[in-house]
Amino acid sequence: MTSLGTATAGPGEVDTGRLEVGEARDGSAVGLPVAVVEGASDGPTLYVQAASDGDELNGLGVIQRVLPQLDPAALSGTILVVGIVNYHAFQVAQHRNPIDDTKMNRAYPGDPDGTSSERIAAATFEVATDADYVLDLHQGSTSQMIEETRVRCGQHHSLHEQCLELARVFGAGYILDQKGPDGQLARAGPDQGVPVIDPELGGCVGWDEGSIAVGVEGVFNVLEYYDFLEGDYQPEAQTRATGFDQYGSPVGGLITLEKSLGERVAEGDTLFEVTTVFGEHKATVLADESGVFWRARRLPHVATGEYVCSVGTGVDSV
Repeated sequence: MTSLGTATAGPGEVDTGRLEVGEARDGSAVGLPVAVVEGASDGPTLYVQAASDGDELNGLGVIQRVLPQLDPAALSGTILVVGIVNYHAFQVAQHRNPIDDTKMNRAYPGDPDGTSSERIAAATFEVATDADYVLDLHQGSTSQMIEETRVRCGQHHSLHEQCLELARVFGAGYILDQKGPDGQLARAGPDQGVPVIDPELGGCVGWDEGSIAVGVEGVFNVLEYYDFLEGDYQPEAQTRATGFDQYGSPVGGLITLEKSLGERVAEGDTLFEVTTVFGEHKATVLADESGVFWRARRLPHVATGEYVCSVGTGVDSV
């Protein structure tokens, strides 16, 4: 028998329930939606979570589509799922937890006696570090972004090759292999000996079916490759970036992007131009390095210094 919160499943069973992480302002219990899929045969454990940023919903869309397709009778091992991590932010469709104004994916490994976000991080970190593999499903918030997978432990980490292999297996097409900031699950998990990756499934308002389909395929790639399910899946080469240059606007105005997502960029290429509301030219921004056009803001109007786009740099194939 395997339990996660109030969900308990024996061999060949599925159960859903709640993982209690505190109380709301009215004193009622706050529980994250969880699921346990216990295979009929022994095997490894996969932990999957989504919506640790409350407005990043494509990962939840992946879980909603994957779980009904899983047959525990055909599964070896265990799948543990937390469908919505940042419960409070999800309720109000915000990125950060409004209870403590915290970005959840900067709170790991958490603190069971800390703030709201730290308590949720601690509860989910305990689940993650008992698993053999971890998928922390994200998206590029509400901006435009390619489908990619992030390896955040750093290239000198003892688990780097295992994390990179997991990213290749997921197979989103692109990998950002760059050490992440403190507090990310994909940074903290490997320090406890568990391979963790951070699939970034596009970027949209609400959710995007194309990005969700990439995520669903990625989960099943992992299940086949690591012998949870029968199959002969072999990973294909991925485009990897080891750096990430972000560009802001030098002036306020309206931007016109000159590159499309996934397009190759050469040093000196025009990334975007800025005009006045009357179409008068104000600025042209060029690429500092060659790479791949990775991410861009969705809205056309910017203030001085405001984020516009990103280019993945140090590009190779893995």
